[in-house]
Amino acid sequence: MDRAFSFVSFALLLAASSAASAADLLDVYRQARGADAVYASARSAWAAAQEKLPQGRAGLLPSVSVSASTQYNDREIRSRNPLEGALTGRFNSNALSLQLNQPVYRKQSLVAFEQAKTQLTQADAQFALAAQDLVLRVAQAYFDILLAQDNVAFAAAQKAAISEQLAQAKRNFEVGTATITDTHEAQARYDLTVSQEIAAQNDLEIRRRQLAQIIGRAAPGLAPVGKTLVLSLPEPNQIEAWVTQATTASLQVLINEAGLTFSRQEVERNRGGHLPTLDAFATYTDSGSGSGPQGGAGTDTTSKVVGLLLVVPLYQGGGVASRVREALANEDRARQDLENARRNAELATRQAFLGVSNGVAQVKALEAALTSSQSSLASTRLGQEVGVRTQVDVLNAQQQLFSTRRDLAQATYNYILSLLRLKAAVGKLTEDDIVKVNAWLERK
Repeated sequence: MDRAFSFVSFALLLAASSAASAADLLDVYRQARGADAVYASARSAWAAAQEKLPQGRAGLLPSVSVSASTQYNDREIRSRNPLEGALTGRFNSNALSLQLNQPVYRKQSLVAFEQAKTQLTQADAQFALAAQDLVLRVAQAYFDILLAQDNVAFAAAQKAAISEQLAQAKRNFEVGTATITDTHEAQARYDLTVSQEIAAQNDLEIRRRQLAQIIGRAAPGLAPVGKTLVLSLPEPNQIEAWVTQATTASLQVLINEAGLTFSRQEVERNRGGHLPTLDAFATYTDSGSGSGPQGGAGTDTTSKVVGLLLVVPLYQGGGVASRVREALANEDRARQDLENARRNAELATRQAFLGVSNGVAQVKALEAALTSSQSSLASTRLGQEVGVRTQVDVLNAQQQLFSTRRDLAQATYNYILSLLRLKAAVGKLTEDDIVKVNAWLERK
């Protein structure tokens, strides 16, 4: 057992000596923010959504167009009177026209402009949600690696301890102070631990690959959680206060609220298809034509037109009414999506709140259990020396100690992740929270 503890101590010292070159959570997050493909896609989607506003505004602004034409004419005019001959003419015709249209009243264009504003609001919330998701994915990957590293270290230490017990059991059997059963029990525990160590190493490699996918490079060495970790309950320590905040400020709720607003505007826009439209227009045309079959010197014409165009839709085949019914159905769907988002926000908030509050109690309980497990192992080893405890008792005590160490590490990481998830549930997770967690890591 002393050999096992020496192995663990050496592993911890090795980790501490490499802390100077290890990346902390803030380093990894900043790498991910510049390399993560999911976040980059969300950033591009947000940039594309910014164009919705000028597109919506364009429907309210004037449009100006210029058209020009030229054509060669080859005409022949024949009279039905056989006594008259045919008249032929070959000439060019040219025209240049400038046209301006200004919408005066178009209900659908007005609503489309308001919809563009709603889409911008939704895009902002979606991009903020992507930023929060990046924080959570980086933190999850970071602490998954730390837990996997702990599992590898614990499995190696447990293997070393059981190896020592196996060697002792074999010596005792050879001198006749123990049965073959003790040897078989120790051998079975050793073989099981070897398989667990292999599984832990495989899991570590997978976790490192997952982080590499986010940061776009090989996962660096990571700074572990140090002794500066402060366990604290949520503030305020009232779950309903957090739930109330989440149902109104959760980013997913805000996204769905914008979706419902857009759906209502879509109903209004489609109903605008029944309403008349009024446009002002002005046209300037300059045209000229050479002499035609009738003879003459040709003509030049200048035309200036200013007017109003009123269009009153009477019947459009039922298409407008159908689009209104479709928009009403989509509005109801958006309303249900919003209700589902609020319920999900409430559930996520409750889970995260309980993860923090129960995590504090669980970490403290496991710290006490670790002390008890160490004392129990020492007592069991002493009992084995005086003949009141067996080899199996020592192996069980060792197993309990390493299991408690693993559970304590996992509870610590879960507590930190629950803190971040709670902030995310109410739409308040930012880089400042990464900085706070980063202060709990050991980096020299």
